[in-house]
Amino acid sequence: MRRRHFLRTSLGLLAARAVPSYAAEAVTVAQAFDAEMAAFMQPRGVPGGALAVVKNGRLVYAQGYGLADRERKTPVAPEALFRIASISKPFTAVAVLQLVESGRLALDARAFELIGFDPAQAADPRTAQITVAQLLHHTGGWDRDKSGDPMFRAREIATELKLRPPAAPEAVVRWMYGRRLDFDPGSAFVYSNFGYCVLGLLVAKIAGQSYERQVREKVLAPAGIRAMRLGASRRAGQAAGEVCYYEARDDLARNVFDEPPEKVPFPYGGFHFEAMEAHGGWIASAVDLVRFAAALDDPARSPLLRRETFDLLYAPPAPPVSRHADGALDASYYAAGWSVRPVGKNGRANYWHNGSLPGTSTLLVRRHDGLSWAVCFNQRSEDKALPDGAIDAALHRAADRVTQWPEGTALLGK
Repeated sequence: MRRRHFLRTSLGLLAARAVPSYAAEAVTVAQAFDAEMAAFMQPRGVPGGALAVVKNGRLVYAQGYGLADRERKTPVAPEALFRIASISKPFTAVAVLQLVESGRLALDARAFELIGFDPAQAADPRTAQITVAQLLHHTGGWDRDKSGDPMFRAREIATELKLRPPAAPEAVVRWMYGRRLDFDPGSAFVYSNFGYCVLGLLVAKIAGQSYERQVREKVLAPAGIRAMRLGASRRAGQAAGEVCYYEARDDLARNVFDEPPEKVPFPYGGFHFEAMEAHGGWIASAVDLVRFAAALDDPARSPLLRRETFDLLYAPPAPPVSRHADGALDASYYAAGWSVRPVGKNGRANYWHNGSLPGTSTLLVRRHDGLSWAVCFNQRSEDKALPDGAIDAALHRAADRVTQWPEGTALLGK
């Protein structure tokens, strides 16, 4: 089937029934997924979203929903660009493992020494011992619930370092090197944006070029991804084809930039998006994301990693992390840039990552049965009764309902 059959935009779907309803007869991919998307977006008042679905490495559906720009009434195109937030982490993890398989980096190497920090100057001696693997697995020793997330403290950090705000990644890392850890590295899993910020600097240092250029050349290009790029904080920096971002309550935040106005919409200057590059700073389409998924679908044919490197990509963190008291592995765990849930005893697993920022909610799923999907929204929910996470079960439900799958278009090599 030709690609244009998949790439279509629909506004009318958001006027569909709020509760999915399936007849006893055959169910197409459009019927199943469109119903669940409408049921998710309507009660949350999400302006726009995009979905792409892959089956066995072939694009079988891509759809835009609602509005990319409410003021201009611009519909979301299937290949519209969204801030993908923490789905940036799987891309960073692949870039790190490419350096490992080339022999230029070791997972047990001390990360801060590699990027040029003197171990004797660490405020906490344990910081100098943190390894590359611990950064990948979120076991580095930082707990944002205890000491805060430095990636959202750009103005404060710049002020303390006597720099013009907002703080760049290098400044954030230097500031954190002067602070104590929250727990012993390797002893616990605590999700850390900052750990992946350090990995971004490490990739640039070892590769000898910027983090963005390394990822675009070595990860995106081999996967056939061309439009994906690092995004910008200010609305004036919006890329061609990028959606606008909204909040349910239209709250204002203090501008992290040293410029007027003092108060700005949270998605546009309430945080320093450029500093989030390696852990949350990319913009991409849902189609871009499933291209990436397809490039990892078959380890024997992957253009990104060698077959043996996939064992590192999916390996659980070292004990005692993600283990029961008897030493058995948890039902799911965080590997190198992916959450992993083994399915059955044949080595298959489900892999996924979500992303969330003010104005953004995203999800990328790679299922054990050859199905993958990505979904992006330009508003996240602030209502605990209507969590963003509900889209996960909704799309699994949609996939299980489909009885008629199209042939689709091959993604590898395109």
